[in-house]
Amino acid sequence: MGTGRSISPVRIGTAGWSVAPAADAFPAAGSHLERYATRLACAEIDSSFYHPHRAQTYARWAASTPPNFRFAVKAPRAITHEARLTAVEQPLEAFLAAVAELGEKLGPILIQLPPSLAFDRPVVDAFLQALRVRVSGPVVLEPRHLSWFEPEPDALLSDYAIARVAADPARCPQAAEPGGWVGLRYWRLHGSPKMYATPYGPDRLQPLAETLDPDDWCIFDNTLSGAAIKDALDLQRMVGDRPKPDEE
Repeated sequence: MGTGRSISPVRIGTAGWSVAPAADAFPAAGSHLERYATRLACAEIDSSFYHPHRAQTYARWAASTPPNFRFAVKAPRAITHEARLTAVEQPLEAFLAAVAELGEKLGPILIQLPPSLAFDRPVVDAFLQALRVRVSGPVVLEPRHLSWFEPEPDALLSDYAIARVAADPARCPQAAEPGGWVGLRYWRLHGSPKMYATPYGPDRLQPLAETLDPDDWCIFDNTLSGAAIKDALDLQRMVGDRPKPDEE
């Protein structure tokens, strides 16, 4: 059981909160989310990308987790993939009104862009203005078109205090590293070479563990094979086993 184990100050978690592939590492009682939150300090809600959740659902999730737990929430595809960031005030406000029920448990808003969406400064600037009028908290953006991995997009994101996700697999070397605003670093690890499936394993997790700082986020999205939860627990153990500064 994991009820007595400490949780790393680095926020390590998974997309969703299925504990089935590593059920023995969690308490037997409680919902999946309640059990998950005994061992990991964050989760990414990606189902919000596909369909809206009721405000009451977010409130229930918040009530099911410890005080220090945080949720990242993925913005709806109606904003990113259908409207492509243009004239999105109405769906944006509806989404934000619902997620506000997470209260202090709300972490970053995640905006994942379609691979075909190139950087267009006027469009992006207008969207970020509309977003920042409504959101003062952390925001992370995962662009996937190569035009985003240049100095100009990074500078614009930094101006709005928005972090660019470090993603795996990366579409170019710059995409593998955090960018944009330096006040937040957020990794999304989708699995590679087989997306959403391949486990990372100790040899790839250990170098990452050595680079993560307190308050960084690392989310495993290789959920199809059940690898995500094990990778998250392994990475958390590695981070927790690092020497403290006064021990080095």
